[in-house]
Amino acid sequence: MSLAGVSCLVTGAGGFLGQRIVQLLLEEEEELAEIRLLDKAFSNEALGRFGKFQGKTEVKILEGDIRDVTFMLRACRGVSLVIHTASIIDTLGLIEKQMLWEVNVTGTQLLLEACAHCNVQYFIYTSSIEVTGPNYKGDPVFNGDEDTAYESILTFPYAQSKRLAEDSVLKADGQVLEDGSVLMTCALRSMYIFGEGCPFLQGHVDKCLLNKNVYLRFSRKEALVNPVYVGNVAWAHVQAAKALRAPQKAKHMRGQFYYISDDTPHMSYADLNYELTRELGFGIEPRLPMPLTMLYYFALLLEMVSFLLRPFVRYIPSTNRHLVTLLNTPFTFSYRKAQKDFGYVPRYTWEEAKQRTCQWIASMVPQRRLYLKSKAA
Repeated sequence: MSLAGVSCLVTGAGGFLGQRIVQLLLEEEEELAEIRLLDKAFSNEALGRFGKFQGKTEVKILEGDIRDVTFMLRACRGVSLVIHTASIIDTLGLIEKQMLWEVNVTGTQLLLEACAHCNVQYFIYTSSIEVTGPNYKGDPVFNGDEDTAYESILTFPYAQSKRLAEDSVLKADGQVLEDGSVLMTCALRSMYIFGEGCPFLQGHVDKCLLNKNVYLRFSRKEALVNPVYVGNVAWAHVQAAKALRAPQKAKHMRGQFYYISDDTPHMSYADLNYELTRELGFGIEPRLPMPLTMLYYFALLLEMVSFLLRPFVRYIPSTNRHLVTLLNTPFTFSYRKAQKDFGYVPRYTWEEAKQRTCQWIASMVPQRRLYLKSKAA
């Protein structure tokens, strides 16, 4: 099934993943009738990238807040497909829980309500591996799938907010719209996403530069995960959008979630950073700064200090127990179900993803060195 002639809304279109989804929709698809790009604010770089497109698809920029009901109704009117990537990502507890809930949970629910009012039939939600885990006990998963039994005990606000939002999306499948048609939904749970423009990767590179081109090891080598390249996650969204509009495929997809990974070798988060940049002469420390158990209790101590200081000052520790567990638990999942149900096949190989990401980092390093030097001065 093609997306030709479809009017599509992409939320979070100015973000790391959102921009890549938009790029694929504009460059690879048969001409959409219209694509609406929604975000709270767009960088000049993003606007410049969208402005270079010369196709027949009408591109409309919508800057506004996902919590604004009137704005969401205007954004959804006349649209048949919504790809919802907008959310606040927070692994350190930098964002107040109320704000996470307002954007990630309430914002998603308001968008679903707008879809019902505006007769939007197809809804794809960008979820996260964190809605699965790892749980606080650090129970591992090796090459799991959607049927793998796992005790998902979510204690961190970001993971909780994404799980509640995903639940809302999947439960909304089959909802009768105002024109009598029904809403069809699915969710894509991506692994950790890397690639050009990744803000987390840029942060790790900055720390590496400050440490004389050597990465601090924050995850043990045995903690294997399967990161996924941003181009492949974007491609999965496009393939899911096509399939959801095809009745024979939609009947298998509706109300379902899918793990989205690719053929990136399984490795720890720290070793991923190293693999992407070792050709640039970067190194990595051989072991954790302290034994894992000690690191966990050190994070607990930092959390206690943060709690005690809360009445006087807002102190956010550089790590926490959730992050220590997340980074040091083996946790890998297959994309077999996505391949079977809607034909997802990674568009980029690991070598291509690695080369593209390495080139981006290489182009960024001189500027980051100057920035960090001026900041230190």
